[in-house]
Amino acid sequence: MSKGQRVGYIRVSSADQNTARQLDGIELDRIFEDKQSGKTIDRPQLQAMLAYVREGDTLYVHSIDRLARNTKHLLEIVEQLNTRGVTVRFEKNSLIFGASNNDHSAKLMMTMLAAFADFERELIKERQAEGIAIAKADGKYKGRKPSLTDTQAAELRARIAAGEQKAEVARSYGISRATLYTYLS
Repeated sequence: MSKGQRVGYIRVSSADQNTARQLDGIELDRIFEDKQSGKTIDRPQLQAMLAYVREGDTLYVHSIDRLARNTKHLLEIVEQLNTRGVTVRFEKNSLIFGASNNDHSAKLMMTMLAAFADFERELIKERQAEGIAIAKADGKYKGRKPSLTDTQAAELRARIAAGEQKAEVARSYGISRATLYTYLS
């Protein structure tokens, strides 16, 4: 039986953030990288990694909050991987979880660190909402600039009403299908 692959998972919260410091210096066979919030497990590269890893593989993650910012999601992911025979290593936290490693202290530490990451995420959301409320009250926050002008939105609706494919129309305006549906509603 082969010793398995060394797989890395890297995540930052936004596209303009740099991932270079995560897992730097660790030799990996494959890396999966997401640039989006850790609040959900519906991240393309997380799902691809979960589908990719096999028994005997080791998953390397910089820190617990890079894998998930939700305690329940983190525990579910680690348990799912361990059940499949995949070892999970959190490098910054110096924690290793595998099918043969049933360290209750490590699990307690992971749960506490995950709870802190979850708590931090909630504080960030709260501060962001407070900042937006203050900016709105001062007239400095107008919200996100609309993706389309009123004329473009009317054209979009007319094209859809005429039977054009929604995906094609969305592409022609450089917007997502979700944004297209927002303009249709």
